[in-house]
This record gives sequence, C-alpha cells and structure tokens, in this order.
Amino acid sequence: MQNATNHIKRELQLTADGSHTLFIPEMDEHYHSVNGAVQESRHVFIEAGLHRLEREEITILEIGFGTGLNAFLTLLDAEAHQQKIHYYSVELYPLDIDVIESLNYGEIICGGRKDVFRALHGAKWNTSVRVTEFFELHKIQGDSNTCGLPEQIDLIYFDAFAPDKQPEMWNQEIFNRLYAHTTEGGLLTTYCAKGVVRRMMKEAGYSVERIPGPPGKREMLRAIRL
Repeated sequence: MQNATNHIKRELQLTADGSHTLFIPEMDEHYHSVNGAVQESRHVFIEAGLHRLEREEITILEIGFGTGLNAFLTLLDAEAHQQKIHYYSVELYPLDIDVIESLNYGEIICGGRKDVFRALHGAKWNTSVRVTEFFELHKIQGDSNTCGLPEQIDLIYFDAFAPDKQPEMWNQEIFNRLYAHTTEGGLLTTYCAKGVVRRMMKEAGYSVERIPGPPGKREMLRAIRL
C-alpha cells in the first residue's frame, strides 16, 4: 500500500537493548524509547497489559501499528501461551516496505520467526487475516478518531506519538470512544504518564493508576473499566 507520508524522512536508529527504532527529524520524535525499543514494548503492553488479563480469548486494539513491534511480541506471546488473540491495529500512514525490511526485530527477538514478522506487514489492510493458529490480525488504515472500532475490546495498546508531538491523538473524544468499546474489566495501557492524559481517561470513566514505567521512564499509565 502506498504510504501517504513517504516524503517524511525516517532514520533507522539502534536503541540501548540492541533493537531498532525509527526517528523522524522533522517531528523530533522516535517510534520507540531509545532506552530499548523491545524492553519498552514488553513492559508497557505485554507485561502491564496482556499478562494482567486472565481470559481464554482476548480482543486487542492498538492505536498506532507503526513498526509492528507490539503486534509481533503479542503474537509470540499468544503462541507461547496458546491463547487466542484477535488483534486490531489502526494506522493512518503505513510504513514503506524498504523501511520494514530494515528493522531487526525478526533477528533479535525470535530468529526462527522472521517470516511471521514479515507476514504481519504483508497482511492485507481493512480485513481480518489469520496469521497463525492463535493470532488473527485486522489492520485498519484510518484515523483513530473517526474509524470504526471493534465492539468489545478487552485490551487497548495506546501507542500514539507523544501528546506534544501528536496532540490530535490525545483528546477527550477518543478516550470516550475507547471507553464505550471496552469490556468490563478491560484495560488500557500507555507509556505516557502526563496528568492531563490521566484526567481525560478518568473523565471518560476509567479507573486510572500510575505504575512503574519501562527503562528510562519513571511512570506510565494503566486504566481499567470497572
């Protein structure tokens, strides 16, 4: 699929744990933490989110497909625990294939599953694709503020760029929408710990807590629909 932002420069950079991230000079923003892309993703979304839900089948919504790192780690976790996951991910500007091929996640995370990482990016958009026995992917190309969302979401990975870089993604309306689609006991996790974001989540109806963040970050947020 043609990337509508192929004019934006993205620089490949190595993070502290040996995994790649992308840097956008004109935004002065990284896709992942420079203190460790894989460490951050595992801490914020897998350990603080996925591992906190005891359900045989889980529907996940990711805000920001990006490099596919969160989806890849979730797929591998689903395989390891034989847990069925329906994974929806929203992305307005998919990455070009040459950028995807430059990422080293397939090599450093699970060398024998590089084909699966490629399959995540190769899956058709706006339709459900069975990637493995336990992992079904539905990539949505669109704006998270307006696109259709799954009705029953058990877990939300809120992984948009930082509020000061992408303020349109951090607003009361989007958290209201997400809350309306979250199941009872469902979770939302994000690396962000800003007070204004916490207040918007609480206004939407979530119970919100600050918890220890990944390496290089003191705190993050986890919200639950009680």
